[in-house]
Amino acid sequence: CLALKASSSVTSMSPSLRILCAMSQAAGAVGAQLQPSQHHAVALARRSQIDNLRPPRLPGAQRRCRIIEPAPTRYHRTRGRTPLSWRRLRLPPRPSSPPNHVSTPDSQSPTTTVAERVATIHARIEAAARAADRDSSSVQLVAVAKTFGPDAVRAAVHAGALIIGENYLQEAMEKQDALTDLDIAWHFIGAIQSRKARAVAERFDFVHTVDRAKIAQRLAEARPPARGPLNVCIQVNLDGEATKAGVAPDALPELAREVRSLSALRLRGLMALPAPRSAPSEQVAVFRRLSALLGALRATLPAAESDRLNVLSMGMSADLEAAIAAGATHVRIGSALFGPRQRPQENAK
Repeated sequence: CLALKASSSVTSMSPSLRILCAMSQAAGAVGAQLQPSQHHAVALARRSQIDNLRPPRLPGAQRRCRIIEPAPTRYHRTRGRTPLSWRRLRLPPRPSSPPNHVSTPDSQSPTTTVAERVATIHARIEAAARAADRDSSSVQLVAVAKTFGPDAVRAAVHAGALIIGENYLQEAMEKQDALTDLDIAWHFIGAIQSRKARAVAERFDFVHTVDRAKIAQRLAEARPPARGPLNVCIQVNLDGEATKAGVAPDALPELAREVRSLSALRLRGLMALPAPRSAPSEQVAVFRRLSALLGALRATLPAAESDRLNVLSMGMSADLEAAIAAGATHVRIGSALFGPRQRPQENAK
C-alpha cells in the first residue's frame, strides 16, 4: 500500500485500493500499540475465528462427499484436483411413515395382545350363538397356532384358549415338548401322510382330517391303548376342489362305516374347509350342507352312537358367525388370534 502511494497519488487509486490502504494503516496502528507478549494472543484469537467459519473436517473418505441438505434433494460438495465444486443429486423420496395404528380389540397391531384377541373372539362366539338361539358353551374355540411359537401358545392358553389346533407335525411336536406344564387339548387339523400317522396318533387328542380309509387304519394301528380311542372327524370336500383334501359327499357313508369298525378310533363328526364366500347367506348355505350330511349320517346309527356323533368342525376367522348359525361346534381361528402367518413351515401331509 505504501509503495502504491509513493508511485501514484491517492486520488488516482481505485476505491477498493483506497479502502485496502486504510485498513492496512489501521491494522498497523493497532499492532504498534500492542506489547510483544500480546501479539501471540491476538493471532490465536484470529485463528479461532477462522476455524469457526470453516466446515468441520470429516474423517477419511467422508471428506470427499459431505451432505449439507436433507433428502429428497441433496447437494454434495466434492474435493478433488479441481477447486471445490457443487453437484446436485436427485434421490428417491424417503418413504412416508405409516399412519398411526389405532389399537382396537380385533386389531393385528403389535400393541394388541393375544389375550385381548382371545377375549374378542369369545365375544364374537357368544354374540353369534345368541343370534342363532344357541348356548355359547356348545361352541368351542380351536386356536390355530401354525407358524407361531410356544410363547404365543402359552399366552393364548392363559387367556382361555384351551384347545390348540396344529397343521404341521414337526412344529407341533416342538411346541408340545416345550409346553408340558400346561393342560392343553391338542387337535391336529392338517393333512396327514401315512408315514406321519404314528406320531399323530401318539401325540394328539383329536384329529379333524381323516379323509380316506388308509389313514384311518394307520391311526388305529398306532394309537397307544393307554390313551384310549382317538377322537376323529371325517373331512368332507363340499365344493369338489381338486386342491383340497376331503372325501366326496356321496362317498361319506362308506368311509364312516370303515372308521366306525376300528376300535382304536371314535368317530365324532365331520369337518369341512369350503371355498371362501363373501355373502353371509352363501356362507350359511354351504355350512348347512355339512350339517345336513351329519344329520343324515346320524340317522343311520344306533341311538348311543348317534349321540356321540355331534361334532361339526367348520368356520374360521372370516366366517365364524355363519358357521355358528349353521350349527358349528368347533370354530378354527388362527389369524384373528395370532396375526398374519410368520413363516412357511413343512407341511404334514
